[in-house]
Amino acid sequence: MDILNRLAGAGIVPVAVLDNAGDAVPTANALLAGGIDVMEITFRTAAARDSIAAVAESCPDMLVGAGTVLTLDQCKSAVEAGAKFIVSPGFDREVVAWCVENGVAVTPGCVTPTEITAAMELGLKVVKFFPANVYGGLSAMKALSGPFGTVKFIPTGGVNGQNVGEYIAAPFVHAVGGSWVCAKSDIAAGSFDHITTLSKQARAAALGLEVAPWYVGTLGQVAVRTNSISLALAELEWRGFTAALETAKYKGGRMTAVYLKGEFGGFAVHLLQK
Repeated sequence: MDILNRLAGAGIVPVAVLDNAGDAVPTANALLAGGIDVMEITFRTAAARDSIAAVAESCPDMLVGAGTVLTLDQCKSAVEAGAKFIVSPGFDREVVAWCVENGVAVTPGCVTPTEITAAMELGLKVVKFFPANVYGGLSAMKALSGPFGTVKFIPTGGVNGQNVGEYIAAPFVHAVGGSWVCAKSDIAAGSFDHITTLSKQARAAALGLEVAPWYVGTLGQVAVRTNSISLALAELEWRGFTAALETAKYKGGRMTAVYLKGEFGGFAVHLLQK
């Protein structure tokens, strides 16, 4: 699967700050147990490179990337250690150009039209929006999506368990980033069960699944509303269910409805975009 599609399928990209590389694999396993199979390990600490290497070697089900990458040397070091994607807080042309030339997925921080234009010139279609809560959040991204309709954002900063569903539901949001599911304090305390619990809660909030009561039993159908059909399909596929894509309906290039293959208790089930 394409790296950026993998991020979209996860919906949430946990940002882990690790002071001890020995905590890397337990953190990755805790996230996986909670249903999240991607993680960003920041280059804010001396343990970053070894942490990335440990996860890349010992957790094949986890897609690990490097965050807070500020220099090309850091970027190259992260990729050599096993990072599959690079995240930077701002736009650095040298870092982005190297990643593009070497086939490494990269999402630089871009919050202005000038930065987004620069990213597009290098072929990027997904950028980080950081810090989202400082630079206008959903309102700002919605305004930017007007002239930059082909670009999607990964907002980070201010996203949490209470508002993640609202962010995920926005058509211009690719995924969200945040450290609330794997807080530095939980990692340091070895509270990996808590990380798993928070991951499960975050996934549930992001999906926002709810049965649409006005559809229940109507012509043998059940409709399930969700914050993101693409995210819901990724979750269902992981559980062994598939969509009948020939039934999909779209609006503005975004899937708004689709049936699942087969019946469930005699009912046809379809997903509806909130």
